[in-house]
Amino acid sequence: MASDPRTSRPDRLEGKVAIVTGSSSGLGRAIAVAYASESVSLVICADLHPIAKGAEFGAESAGTPTHELIQQRYGPTRAIFVQTNFTVGTEMEHLVQEAVRMRGRLDIMVNNAGIGGTERQGLVHETPEETWDLTMQVGATLVCNVAHRPPIRNVNSRSVFFGCKYACGQFLRQDPHSSGHRVWIVNTASIMGLVGQPDGAAYCASKGAVVQLTRNVAVGYAKFKIHYLRTPMTQGQFEDPKMRSTVSAMTPWGDEWGDPQDVARVAVFLASDDAAYVTGVPLPVDGGYTAQ
Repeated sequence: MASDPRTSRPDRLEGKVAIVTGSSSGLGRAIAVAYASESVSLVICADLHPIAKGAEFGAESAGTPTHELIQQRYGPTRAIFVQTNFTVGTEMEHLVQEAVRMRGRLDIMVNNAGIGGTERQGLVHETPEETWDLTMQVGATLVCNVAHRPPIRNVNSRSVFFGCKYACGQFLRQDPHSSGHRVWIVNTASIMGLVGQPDGAAYCASKGAVVQLTRNVAVGYAKFKIHYLRTPMTQGQFEDPKMRSTVSAMTPWGDEWGDPQDVARVAVFLASDDAAYVTGVPLPVDGGYTAQ
């Protein structure tokens, strides 16, 4: 029997145009590089700053901006950087239009940008109003240290809303992909958007909002052949000894935690034709944490 060309072809994203928010470090960086390795025509790397954080990709590349790393590995026309405050609608609209200006369309939107640090902020009655506002409320502000740019508002859910809003508008204006499907949207949430934990009320609520928004838009836009998918993360928890011990005790694989590459490989699958009949699914990449 002949093999399915969708699963036998190694360059699963060939010719597609992708935006990855929060691309300067962590999951966003891993996803952007993975997409480039699968022959995406252009990866638009979007973040407040282009410089990578951390050394998860090795000392030789830790200080190299993601778009420059892609250019070095796969060619000078394969990636660009667009500085973006994801919580400002006009900036997200501009980001989407930059893809159209560069390649005439947008095929993959990865809403990955988010903030952590509020996972251990106590029970609901102990949660400061400022923490809730920063994580959830539309009117909350965090001063942006990029000169002459608007403050950051509610990154965890507002940014995903804007990413879906402006990407969908563009998707409906353009012809479907050659596969017959219009586009693929991958929203990064967290396992804390699926299960509860003793503290971190604001963080759990913000990630739960991403899960439900993904399901809502997946159903609403299914008739247009638009795929919405969600890939959770455990960003920052591994570095917290108390949180690491707690989570490891609850995970079937114990202290064997995943890394950004594990999520990136799933993000490649979700944005490919291999996932042609997948939409609106909460897909944990968590070593079995939520399977118990």
